[in-house]
Amino acid sequence: MFNGILITKDDAGYRAQVQPIDEAVLSEGDVTVSVEWSTLNYKDGLAITGKAPVVRRFPMVPGIDLAGTVIASSNPAWQAGDRVLLNGWGVGETHCGGLAELARVKGEWLVALPGTFTARQAMAIGTAGYTAMLCVLALEKHGIQPDDGEILVTGANGGVGSVAIALLAKLGYQVVASTGRVSEAEHLKALGAAEVIDRQVLAAPGKPIGKERWAGVIDTVGSHTLANACATTRYRGAVAACGLAGGMDFPATVAPFILRGVTLYGIDSVMALLAVRQEAWARLAQDIDIVRLDRITREIGLPEAVEVAAQLLDGKVRGRVVVDVQGGRPPL
Repeated sequence: MFNGILITKDDAGYRAQVQPIDEAVLSEGDVTVSVEWSTLNYKDGLAITGKAPVVRRFPMVPGIDLAGTVIASSNPAWQAGDRVLLNGWGVGETHCGGLAELARVKGEWLVALPGTFTARQAMAIGTAGYTAMLCVLALEKHGIQPDDGEILVTGANGGVGSVAIALLAKLGYQVVASTGRVSEAEHLKALGAAEVIDRQVLAAPGKPIGKERWAGVIDTVGSHTLANACATTRYRGAVAACGLAGGMDFPATVAPFILRGVTLYGIDSVMALLAVRQEAWARLAQDIDIVRLDRITREIGLPEAVEVAAQLLDGKVRGRVVVDVQGGRPPL
């Protein structure tokens, strides 16, 4: 038995609670990991609260991220004692995830924990930071340089947005942060934003094409925000779209794409190939500012995670949340 959050659904309803879990509940896999740290992401909030049908089978351990130590492996790529991390691959949705002391996963889903990071720091980055890095890489590979102009980051107070600002600022880009919490402007500027704008500037229905402003965009919101961002991106600029906090719709026209040559990149972090993941984590090890990362990170234990998950969906959580899964106990 081990401790973790278990989500169940039966005639009595949908429940998520911290409890002892039998190892038989774990999903199939060829590597068993003693999980030390996990995170709370937007998708975890949806899974824990049941506000969206994220969980596809029950019972389920949520948590799309984990970091810890291999304790058993029949996969030749890993052996006991290896330090590893995992992002995505459906864990916490169809496969038991990281918000428990043990996880059993497929070895091909794992990435070696970069030696520059502790497990806690890797989870402070988590899927949010890894996704932010994928977005930055997309803009770089498009050819956008710091001297090309402003980079817009939407949903700036969220996990992806916060890390994206810190990454871009360290790389020398001029970042404009869009947020619904303009009271947090000083916090965003401390992360590296040169300017903070109210999300309402982009959230309402707009024109098919507008005044050119952005050399590039990292969008976590979708809907009208994404459409307006595309409509105001400069000639041959690029937009990296990775989120849908504002909706799944995309009420846009083809005008920015055929009149200005704007490129829209879809960023998938869940099923990305191993080589892509390794590139992103190598760059994070090189480019993340640990001091700025600590500034946006809040630490909680497993017993707090259920309550904080609901706060996250209500927009009451800033930056990143890391979960101390072992809670001070020696790793399993």
